[in-house]
Amino acid sequence: MKEMYPKKGRVILHVDMNSFYASVEMAYDPRLKGKPLAIAGNVEERRGIIVTCSYEARQVGVRTTMPLWEARKLCPDLIVMKPNFERYRAASTAFFDLLRQFSDLVEPVSIDEGYVDITESYEFGSPIEIAETIQARMLEQFDLPCSIGIAPNKFLAKTASDMKKPLGITVLRKRDIKHVLWPMNVGEMHGVGQKTAEKLKTISIHTIGDLAKGNEIQLKSLLGINGLRLKERANGMDVREVDPNSVSDFKSVGNSTTLPKDVTNVRELNEVLEKLADTVSARLKAKQVLATGLSVTLRYKDRKTLTRSKKLNNPVDKQDEISQLAKNIFHSHWNGNAIRLLGITGTDLIHVNEAVKQLDLFSYERDAKKEPLLNAVSKLKEKYGTAIINQAGMARKKKQPPSFGTDTSFNKDFLHRVRDREEE
Repeated sequence: MKEMYPKKGRVILHVDMNSFYASVEMAYDPRLKGKPLAIAGNVEERRGIIVTCSYEARQVGVRTTMPLWEARKLCPDLIVMKPNFERYRAASTAFFDLLRQFSDLVEPVSIDEGYVDITESYEFGSPIEIAETIQARMLEQFDLPCSIGIAPNKFLAKTASDMKKPLGITVLRKRDIKHVLWPMNVGEMHGVGQKTAEKLKTISIHTIGDLAKGNEIQLKSLLGINGLRLKERANGMDVREVDPNSVSDFKSVGNSTTLPKDVTNVRELNEVLEKLADTVSARLKAKQVLATGLSVTLRYKDRKTLTRSKKLNNPVDKQDEISQLAKNIFHSHWNGNAIRLLGITGTDLIHVNEAVKQLDLFSYERDAKKEPLLNAVSKLKEKYGTAIINQAGMARKKKQPPSFGTDTSFNKDFLHRVRDREEE
């Protein structure tokens, strides 16, 4: 199979779960399959917002960020559910564990997507065969659909995975760029938002091909260094490596929500902060990073917005820790007026392997009890090498040949554990 891989260059997969939250709910309860399903915040409120929805809902016009009242008007039969982040975290963990069976070079981008460098994975088959195996195993073991892009770099792989949804596998080579990528509207390009697309139109750049041929002086004047970077991407150039330890693509991880009404009730505001902390925790864990700083954003009904930050003694990624810290920051700066928006952001991120806990008065006694065990682990590592033993939270699965067994299926294992905890 080695001849199926380039002698120079890389083979990168971008694996993107399809309608992730909705798909997890359908895996958990198969009765939801084939029905228009939406996951939304503030389900009881008419003005709640759609977080994600099934493809059956999308077919009738329901889309992400749409107000709940509008979605129900388009689709009277729409089933609306609250997010269940414990289920989504379990699914995400299973997803990335599966990817790591094909390569050690797996870089999570978010809770439901990541890059895999399979350049040295020819023992598992051709790039197409590996993509087909991953997609099939995701369905058979976890009952979750995904789309996969195959390309020589991260930008093209991400672009390719977006081309066929759901359950698509797309190969995008550099020789395909001119006839596949260039005719597309520049606003469809990964990394170009609506505002950037509007700016580009002011210098007559309407397609990705226009951007690829754009004047560098104009682009730098309009968009700074990002303008030159976008031109490189439009020409299919991207030198970024797939790095499991990289946090360069995300300096912070956060989540915010606009409340359906002005809120002054302390209990309601605390509940919102707890939900936001749950999402931020899930995203930090998916990226395998911890936050050493925390910011809380609050917007009053008069649209006055405040952001207050705190440098943390100990890096965090757990929901309860983030929630408590966020509440402390919020209540220290809230003036009691009605709140319309709340947000939590983890900042100054570090990879889990780089995290060094700073002992304080409260954690010292607890951590001291672990000292004999840690000393034993240290001696083992000193004698046999650092790979001989790892903490459970950082342990990596060894690469295993692909297997289609269903004994460790998501439905049987992860979802049943979640269901058991919910029923306790």
